[in-house]
Amino acid sequence: MDEQPPYATVDLDGVVADVRHRLHFIWQRPKNWAAFFAAAVDDPVLPEGRAVVDELAARGYELVWLTGRPERCRADTLGWLREHDLPAGRLLMRREGDRRPSRLAKLDILRGLARRRPVAVAVDDDAEVVQAMREAGFEVLHAQWMPEEPTLRDAQEREGRT
Repeated sequence: MDEQPPYATVDLDGVVADVRHRLHFIWQRPKNWAAFFAAAVDDPVLPEGRAVVDELAARGYELVWLTGRPERCRADTLGWLREHDLPAGRLLMRREGDRRPSRLAKLDILRGLARRRPVAVAVDDDAEVVQAMREAGFEVLHAQWMPEEPTLRDAQEREGRT
């Protein structure tokens, strides 16, 4: 019987998807989360993120898209991945109503994956997520190719709270 390959998890926003064009929706008060997530279909692909994903796929890892986007964005996100011809992989998203910081929500999902088989690497741009994953013993590639946006970090940590 063939052994299943290790997982490689990859975040979307700020790693593969350039979200800068939609940050203005969450600079305002109140934050317009619906518009912020609706505009994700127009995100350009970050070339550095595409290169990492292509390399992970070429190494034979099973790709898992691990995003803090809420479940209600599933159809749009799957369409975006197909439109940009990104490698196929399971899409794991934040459950509706889950208001925990991304560092906690994503770590729970990552631990669940690791109970099934090894996670070779996790790729994320959020420094707090990266730190939490590393402290839990996971190998992490800190995606730092998109200039850090405090608004995006806030969105990843506090989606829907404000």
